[in-house]
Amino acid sequence: MTANPPDVTGFDPDSSDAQPEGSLEAQIARIEAEVRELQFPGFSLDDALNLGLLLVELGKERSLPIAIDIAKGEQVLFHVALPGATPDNGHWIRAKQRTALRYEVPSLLVGLRGRLGGGRIEDNAWFDQSRYAAHGGAFPIHVTGVGVVASVAVSGLPQLQDHELVVEALRDILGSALDE
Repeated sequence: MTANPPDVTGFDPDSSDAQPEGSLEAQIARIEAEVRELQFPGFSLDDALNLGLLLVELGKERSLPIAIDIAKGEQVLFHVALPGATPDNGHWIRAKQRTALRYEVPSLLVGLRGRLGGGRIEDNAWFDQSRYAAHGGAFPIHVTGVGVVASVAVSGLPQLQDHELVVEALRDILGSALDE
């Protein structure tokens, strides 16, 4: 993974404060590197279950008020709401997953790329906010030589934290898959 230069801190899409120059571009580059890194040799129903259970374990250990969903198209492979999650988290999960699947990149990356011109993707009339959400937390599952086969999403935390939790779990599951 490519690290940010020492003088550039991460871009926070939830902050209304001025962001350090270059932080948006550095954050985009970091997530693009994650997409290249997190390519699976295959993704089975057992992999979906293991990924979901790992996210539950991490959420429970950290007392996170999250909902977790793994889906293959319209088929739900795994779904759970931990204590503190709300019904709204289900809406956010579906909207973030639609975004990740439509663009075949993490939902956070879609939102960050939309800010490159100084605005937000949501400011475009063609971006249907009732169906899509360009907020962090959904990551498409890429299988090498196949493409996107599923998506995983977390909702309930600030969007950067949702994204980071998903990436942490994907790295762990991918590491296990490569060790086999």
